[in-house]
Amino acid sequence: MVAGEASGDLLAAHLIAALRARRSGLRFYGIGGPRMAAQGFEVLVPMERLGVRGYVEVLRHYPGIAAMRRRLARRLLAERPALFIGIDSSDFNLALERRLKDAGIPAIHYVSPSVWAWRGWRLRRIARSVTHLLALFPFEPPLYERAGVPVTYVGHPLADLIPFEPDRAGARATLRLPPGRRVVALLPGSRRSELRYMADLFVLTARRLRQEAPDLHFVVPTVTRATRALFEQALRRHGDALPLTLLFGHSHEALAAADVALVASGTATLEAALFKTPLVITYRQSPITWALMRRMLYLPYIGLPNILAGEPLVPEFVQAQATPGALAEAVLALLEDPAARQRQVQKFAEIHRVLRQNTAQKAADAVLGVLEAGRA
Repeated sequence: MVAGEASGDLLAAHLIAALRARRSGLRFYGIGGPRMAAQGFEVLVPMERLGVRGYVEVLRHYPGIAAMRRRLARRLLAERPALFIGIDSSDFNLALERRLKDAGIPAIHYVSPSVWAWRGWRLRRIARSVTHLLALFPFEPPLYERAGVPVTYVGHPLADLIPFEPDRAGARATLRLPPGRRVVALLPGSRRSELRYMADLFVLTARRLRQEAPDLHFVVPTVTRATRALFEQALRRHGDALPLTLLFGHSHEALAAADVALVASGTATLEAALFKTPLVITYRQSPITWALMRRMLYLPYIGLPNILAGEPLVPEFVQAQATPGALAEAVLALLEDPAARQRQVQKFAEIHRVLRQNTAQKAADAVLGVLEAGRA
C-alpha cells in the first residue's frame, strides 16, 4: 500500500482494520503514516516524503520522489505481493500501479483522481493502470464505467466516523476553549508546501477578524511538527497576541467546536461539512502552478462541499482573491447571518446521508474480491 497524506492514512487505516477482521493472516507494508502503523502496517518510508502539492513544488522534489518510486517498484516486482493498493496520491501511484499491473500484480486505486474536475484524458491513463477503482463519491462510477474501468462506490469513511449531530459543547470542553466566546477554526492545510502560502494569510485574516469582532477565539489544528512550526513562525510575524489555541492534531474536535471555519481547499472542507460547521474556503499556491492548473480546470468550484452540492453553497477565494480583507469579510458575514449558516448546515446534512455507506466494509469486500480473482 502507498498513502501520501493524512487523508490517505485515515482511509488506509480503516481499510486495514476491516481486512484484518476478515483475514487475520494478511500482511501490509509500503509507504504510510501513523494511523496505518497503528493497525500493524509496516512503514518502509514515512508518508511525509510524498507530502508535496503543486506542479512547481513537485518538480522541485521530483528526482527524490522518482527515485523512491523506482526503489519501491523494484522491491515489489521482486517480492510479488498478492495485491497493491494505492490510496489517492495519483501522481505517484498511477505510474507504479501500471508497472505492477503489467507485471501481473493486481493494482487497486482507492480514491478517484479528480477526473470530474480536470480534463478527461486522465481516464485513459487510469484504465491502463488499475485493476479496480474504489470511488468515494456517487457521481464518479458512471465516468469509469463508460471508460471500461471496474469500479465500486464505497462512500466516504469520514461520513461513517463523524456523527450526524456533533457535540459542540463537549468539543469546546475537551479543548478547554474559553466560555462565552464565538469560535473560528482555522485550517490552513496539512502540507508544508501549503503552509508556506497559507500561514501568513490565515494569521493576517485572524487579525482582521479580531479587530472587527473582539469576542472571537481562534483554534488551529496542525498535522505535523513541520506545519506547526511554519504556523508558529507566521504568528510571531503577525500574531500580536491573538486569542488562539494551537493544537497538534485534534482537527475533528476543532471543527466540532467552531461556529465557523476558514479552511484551505482539500479533504478538510468535507470534514467541516460533515461536522455541519459553516465555512469559507480558500487556497493559494505558486503562481506558476495556478496558471497551469487554471488551463485544465473546468469545474466552477474547488471545494468538495460545493462540488457535491452542485451549487456555490460555500464562499470560495482563490489566489489573488484570497486576501486577509476578503476572507475576514466573508467569515464575519457568515458569523452574523444565521440564515446563511443554516442553508449550509441543511445541505451538509444531505451530503452526509449520501456519503454514509459503511465504507471500510464495502472497500474490504471489493479488495477481497480482487484478491480472490487474482488467486483463481
